[in-house]
Amino acid sequence: MSTLDSIDAILFSLSRAFTSPFAVFVQIQGCTICVLLALGWLMAEYVRNREVKRIKKSIKAGNSLAFLYQDINELEHSRQEKLPRVSVVMPLKGFGEHNLHNWRSQITSLYGGPLEFLFVVESTEDPAYHAVSRLLSMYQDHVEAKVVVAGLSTTCSQKIHNQLIGVEKMHKDTKYVLFLDDDVRLHPGTIGALTTEMEKNPEIFIQTGYPLDLPSGTLGSYCIYEYHMPCSMGFATGGRTFFLWGGCMMMHADDFRQDRYGVVSGLRDGGYSDDMTLASLAGAHKRLITSPPVAVFPHPLASDLSFGRYWNYLRKQTFVLESYISKVNWIMNKALFAVHCYLSWGFVAPYVMAVIHITSALRIYIKGYHQLEDTTFASGGMMLVITLAICTFIELLSMWNLTRREVQLCNMLSPEAPRLSLATYNWGLVFVAMLVDNFLYPISAFRSHFSQSINWSGIRYHLKDGKIFKIERRKDMGPAKTDLGGKHLYGKKGAPQKASFLSSLGRNLAHWRQPKKFDV
Repeated sequence: MSTLDSIDAILFSLSRAFTSPFAVFVQIQGCTICVLLALGWLMAEYVRNREVKRIKKSIKAGNSLAFLYQDINELEHSRQEKLPRVSVVMPLKGFGEHNLHNWRSQITSLYGGPLEFLFVVESTEDPAYHAVSRLLSMYQDHVEAKVVVAGLSTTCSQKIHNQLIGVEKMHKDTKYVLFLDDDVRLHPGTIGALTTEMEKNPEIFIQTGYPLDLPSGTLGSYCIYEYHMPCSMGFATGGRTFFLWGGCMMMHADDFRQDRYGVVSGLRDGGYSDDMTLASLAGAHKRLITSPPVAVFPHPLASDLSFGRYWNYLRKQTFVLESYISKVNWIMNKALFAVHCYLSWGFVAPYVMAVIHITSALRIYIKGYHQLEDTTFASGGMMLVITLAICTFIELLSMWNLTRREVQLCNMLSPEAPRLSLATYNWGLVFVAMLVDNFLYPISAFRSHFSQSINWSGIRYHLKDGKIFKIERRKDMGPAKTDLGGKHLYGKKGAPQKASFLSSLGRNLAHWRQPKKFDV
C-alpha cells in the first residue's frame, strides 16, 4: 500500500468516525453556539439601533444637539449650573500612537457641570507623565486637570493603586467619580449621559460601557476584536447588566470615602482586577450595575499589534479568573473557567471535523471511488459541513450587523469626529481570528491556572488565595510596549517629538478624535 493510499484510508476512517452519533452531536453543538451568538448580537443590535432611532427622531424634532441630551431644555444655564461635580480618574502607563486623541476626547467633554481630571502615573519617569503634562499646559485656562504621581504599588496591581490615589486626591465636593482607561475615546456627551442616569436612579452602584475595537489589520488585532465581541452583548442591554468593564466605571464618590461594601479595602488588599473585584462586590451586596445604550466607545488598536502581544493580552484576561475575594466568587470564576473552555473548544472542533469531511469527499471525487459505504459517509459528512457553513455565515452576518450599528451610533454621538467605517474590516481575518482565539483560550486559561503569576507591563504579580501577595519589578522582565495600544513603557522614546506634538495640538477638533487611517 502506497503512502497516499494510507492517507486515504486514515481520512476515510476519520470521516466515518466523525459521522458517529457523538461526533454529530459535537458538530450540531458547534452550529448551536454559532446561532446563539448570532441571536445575542441581534438583540444587542436592537438596543443600539433603538438609540440610533431616538437620536434621529430628536434631530427631526428640532434638537440638533440630541447627541448630548434627549431634551434640549437640559442645556439651559439654570439646569447646567445644578449639575453635580464629577472627578475623572485615569491611571496612565506608557505613551503610544493613540493617546493624544484619547486624552483630548476626554478633556474636551461638553459636560456642563464642575469637572476635574486626574491623570495618575506611577512616576515621573513614565513616558506618559511628560506627554500629558505638556498637553494639559495647553488647556490650563480651560480645563481643571492635574497630573498625580502615585508611587509604586505594594499590596495591589499598579492600576488599582493609581485609581485609589486618584480618589484620595479628588475634590472634596465630588459626587461621582469616573474611572477611565487611557485608551478610551469619549464622546462629547458621555459624561453628561452617565451623570444623568446616576441622578435619575441613586440605586445605581456602577455605570459602565464597552469598547468598539477598530482592528489595525494584523491578525492579532482581529483576535482582540473577536475576543471582545461576545462580551459586547452583555453590555448592550440598555440597563441592568452583570458585566463590568474597567475601562469605564462611574461610581458614587462617597462609596470610596466611606469604604462602603468594602470597595477600597477589596481593591487595596491584594486586588488584581478592578472590574472583576467591583463586580464581585456588587453581586455579593446585590448592588445595581447598568450600561446605558450610548456607552460604546471607539477603541483603535495599535497599528503594529503583533500576534505575540495578543497572546500576552489573552494571558492577562484569563489570569483574571484566578483572582477572587470570596468563596462564592471563587466558585463563579471556576464555573466561568470551565464553561468558557468547553464552549471554546466546542466551537473549534466542528471546523476541524469539517476539514476532514471536505478532504475525504475531495479524495473520493478525485480517485473516483464508488464504494457505497464511503460515498454514504462522505455525503453525510458534507451535509454537516454545509449546515456548519450556513450557521457560520449567520454568525458573521450578525457580528457585522452589530458592528455596523455601533459604528453608526459612534458617528452620531461624535458628529465632529472623522467618521468611522466598516470598510477597514477584513471579515476573512475575522473568521480566522474566531478559530484562533477560541483554540488558544483554554490553553491560556490552563497556563494561568497552573502558573498563578502574570507579567503585566513589566511587573510580575503573584497570587495566593486569589489575591496579590508578591510583586516583582524589573525592566528586563517585560515587554517594551503595552499589548493593545502599543504604548512605550520606558524611557523618553515614548514621548512625542516637540514639533509634531505642538503641530498636532493646533489641529482642528474635528481632526483630533480619530487616527487618519479611519478617515473616509
